[in-house]
Amino acid sequence: MEVEVHVYPFGAVVGSDDLALALTLCAVSPTIGGVLVRGEKGTAKSTTVRAHAALLPPVTVVDECRFSCDPDAPDPSCPDGPHPADTASHVRPVRLVELPVGAAEDRVTGALHLGKALADRTAEYEPGLLALAHRGVLYLDEVNLLHDHLVDLLLDAAAMGRSTVERDGVSVEHASRFVLVGTMNPEEGELRPQLLDRFGLAVDVTAPRDPHMRAEIVRRRMAFDADPAGFTARWADRDAEWSRRVASARELVPQVALSDDALVSIAEVCAAFDVDGMRADLVTARTAIAHAAWHDRLEVTREDIAAAARLALPHRRRRNPFDAPTSSDDLLDELLGGDDPDPGPDDDPGGGESAPDDSAAETSSGSGDRSSTSLASATDPFRARVFSVDRVGRGAAGRRSRAVTTIGRTVGSRRGDTGPVHLPATIRASAFTDRGLQVRRKIIEGRETNLVLLCVDASGSMAARNRMVQVKTAVLSLLLDAYRRRDTVGLVTFRGTGATVALPPTNSVDVAAARLRELPAGGRTPLAEGLIEAATTLRRHSLRDPRRRALLVVVTDGRATAGPDAVQRSLDAADVIAAQGISSVVVDSETGRFRMGLAARLAERLGAEYVPVGEVDADALTGIVRERAA
Repeated sequence: MEVEVHVYPFGAVVGSDDLALALTLCAVSPTIGGVLVRGEKGTAKSTTVRAHAALLPPVTVVDECRFSCDPDAPDPSCPDGPHPADTASHVRPVRLVELPVGAAEDRVTGALHLGKALADRTAEYEPGLLALAHRGVLYLDEVNLLHDHLVDLLLDAAAMGRSTVERDGVSVEHASRFVLVGTMNPEEGELRPQLLDRFGLAVDVTAPRDPHMRAEIVRRRMAFDADPAGFTARWADRDAEWSRRVASARELVPQVALSDDALVSIAEVCAAFDVDGMRADLVTARTAIAHAAWHDRLEVTREDIAAAARLALPHRRRRNPFDAPTSSDDLLDELLGGDDPDPGPDDDPGGGESAPDDSAAETSSGSGDRSSTSLASATDPFRARVFSVDRVGRGAAGRRSRAVTTIGRTVGSRRGDTGPVHLPATIRASAFTDRGLQVRRKIIEGRETNLVLLCVDASGSMAARNRMVQVKTAVLSLLLDAYRRRDTVGLVTFRGTGATVALPPTNSVDVAAARLRELPAGGRTPLAEGLIEAATTLRRHSLRDPRRRALLVVVTDGRATAGPDAVQRSLDAADVIAAQGISSVVVDSETGRFRMGLAARLAERLGAEYVPVGEVDADALTGIVRERAA
């Protein structure tokens, strides 16, 4: 059986027409702003991006120019220029520049060439990845794991087409126009909405479910492994035709007309989709023009607008971090008269797979029989108080606890082989010795990310007096705070006779919120079992990620009722956690006039900060403080 799929070199098979189309349109018009590819593991995201770069038309560059200037239109501000009209040039393949997850800012933008500064006493700029990517493809694998300021820097360069460096006594500006492609697995954490909006297009990909399609993918991959040269030759004509069409469409883009009626239609679609700001309108217009050029049209049609809107708008409809990107095909068809958009760059009908349903990943935590339990819903989250880990850590850069990290203020220098160079300290150390260059690295103090492990009481006492609604709202607010601070989160729940790891430590706060929504309340309170399970989870995580410090947040009223000596066993478990030096917070869910104060006693044994559930709300706490002061 012949199955139609999109095939690229190196065995990459694209099961999503939207992905093939999005990459193609960004190749035609890089001003679109790049593509964000979201998909589960094993869906050939990285392979597809690399194969796509290999198909791009080659570029002509000036000889000896580190910034890949076009001899027909050299950059007037090129640091290696000026380039005369008759300068020598050569043709080379398009570069695919990959950004490592741990790359520092100076590696991205470029910096002072330290060796020449010390040896020759000359201030020479050493180009970074943005210079290497000019007229090529800049690939951000696991873009959701990069630090926000670095993603912002890259997106700024992609939007402006230029990079400006002002650091270490160097002032340089150069062209930096590239096709930006980011890939991510949503299970490892989402991008913040403001960063999502900066990507021009976004595509969700998933493995096909059709068995014939899956078999064809395996068949072609094995054929490539057996004979790479033969497999590539088999598809060479089709690849060459694709490259030719891209080059032709690029030349056609400036000639494509966007009529006033088409522009108003784009504005109507964006307004109807209720997107924020004006970036959506601009990106949709640029994408529609590129789509028209790809199809050799000189005027934008409704078909072009529909295809552009399906790629440019869904990820911009998010309103808070727990909203999934959504589309409204019926609304789009109504607004544009029901025109069917182009299915892909090869004009092949069908063969694509639908975008994954995010809710499919949000499975139940399996917390037991719900026939004797209640299921409460949280209200809208509020701005939560900031809780942090004691002492100074050395974890990855983030926004919660104090740490020696890579982002922040410089507080000193040290010897070492890794980390940003402390230029003044290096010069001082090298100037008064005959042992050669003595490199000193910066000691930077900033904030780190942490593991926030929520240990939530879901027993029957929590269902009384609407407590579970208040508790879920507080926990949801803490999850939202963890999302904004780029933390890893985990969820342990306890009720009945035992405890359950509802969600192992993960970067996906969305999944944690889904688990919380499904959490029922009922049964006895096995507090000791909950604390023991939390301690076990933290111990396992510390073995996998020893640098990431943990913050344990226990949400309970402290009324241990399950098993013999329930209260004492709970206090003993608290002593074990305290002995391990784990920073903790106890959120007391007990309400009403008469309180037993058991949660406060638990906090004392844990050495934890004690917080009534009503004071998790930062704004409410401010009001309480003002009342007491008055």
